[in-house]
Amino acid sequence: MTELVEVAIVGGGIVGLATALALVEGGCQGVVVLETENAVAKHQTGNNSGVIHSGLYYKPGSEKARTCAEGRELLYRFCADHGVAHERCGKVVVALDESQLPALDELERRGIANGLDNIRRLTGAGLREYEPHVAGIAGLHVPQTGIVDYKGVCRVMARRIQELGGTIRLGSRLSAVRASGSMLRLRTASGELEAGHLINCGGLQSDRIAWMCGVDPGVRIIPFRGEYYDLVPEAAHLVKNLIYPVPDPRFPFLGVHFTRMALGGVEAGPNAVLAFKREGYRFFDIGIRDMLATLTWPGFWRMAWRHWGMALGEYHRSLSKKAFHRALARLVPDLTAAQIHRSGAGVRAQAMDRSGKLVDDFHIVSAPRMIHVLNAPSPAATACLSIGQTIAARATREFRLAGRNQTGFPVPSPGFLREDSNPAIRGGQSGNLGNCQ
Repeated sequence: MTELVEVAIVGGGIVGLATALALVEGGCQGVVVLETENAVAKHQTGNNSGVIHSGLYYKPGSEKARTCAEGRELLYRFCADHGVAHERCGKVVVALDESQLPALDELERRGIANGLDNIRRLTGAGLREYEPHVAGIAGLHVPQTGIVDYKGVCRVMARRIQELGGTIRLGSRLSAVRASGSMLRLRTASGELEAGHLINCGGLQSDRIAWMCGVDPGVRIIPFRGEYYDLVPEAAHLVKNLIYPVPDPRFPFLGVHFTRMALGGVEAGPNAVLAFKREGYRFFDIGIRDMLATLTWPGFWRMAWRHWGMALGEYHRSLSKKAFHRALARLVPDLTAAQIHRSGAGVRAQAMDRSGKLVDDFHIVSAPRMIHVLNAPSPAATACLSIGQTIAARATREFRLAGRNQTGFPVPSPGFLREDSNPAIRGGQSGNLGNCQ
């Protein structure tokens, strides 16, 4: 017998799990999470910096600012309730010279506008009250920032989903989707199932999943690898909590920084280099199909032309420990190259449009019986519970899930609920919706 479910969620990362949790907590029966790997949180979620972001960087009034502020406090509460390692430890953002002061001013303005109480402007001497070994002429102290074990968060979410009647199917790579009457027939590595509705939270594969479903995502996922170094235990005293540089506003990356980890140790990084494979965690991991997908996207070459200088600098840091250390030592001059060693890496699923613009906000496309989450950038992990509730509210409305119009889900803003124009699904398709190529 083919398994019948109401909602199939593709992707067992933190956004997919948070969405499933919101649905089952709201009373939705028949929710299944389809995860390719043998455990949840194996890719973006399990390989990030482990930071609970404050909301300092985001445009006031934006969805990123709203979901970060709301999700941050929900996450702190979730971790406390379920015994997940975390700490609200605060961070400093450091201006190294006068050229960075206007950007620091803007960060302070945004932080205040986003409701960050007790944010404190610091002199150079004030910085060293929080981080005695840091260099810089000015900075901000942001007390809302914290650290967390995101894998632990996901393990608890998965357990709660199953306790409330949902299902987690591991080893279930999705390979085909087609319409079958009023249902969607899904073929996976662990067998077939029929779902009334589908939510795509596939992260690094989200655009391909959309195409598999017959939906033009409008963007291409371009993978960027972030590489980390660990500080040796003898150097851990150089970093008390979190130390960030003032970010370059031209790019959606925060620059290499120092993070004390929730499970112990201090991590430094990440950089941001184009990955040659979507799950390419090492420099020489190469996927021909993934490379072709990047190189044949017209926006990639427009972006590469604009930012080739930055890209060369990032690759230099990727290949040269000396260059990576030099960037870190600008923030903490007492750190020596001998006190860092290569650690892990993560790959960020960055959506890019056809003009070469890196999509900075959520990109969600609706189709009949489907919702495709095609860009959930940082702070998606921090904001996961808020994002999950918002997607669940959207699914409740669009899928007309019976009996759940009083679930307590937040009312999403019109922008988040926008029906994205998608010529591929106008008029509604039937029959074969496409296969993975």
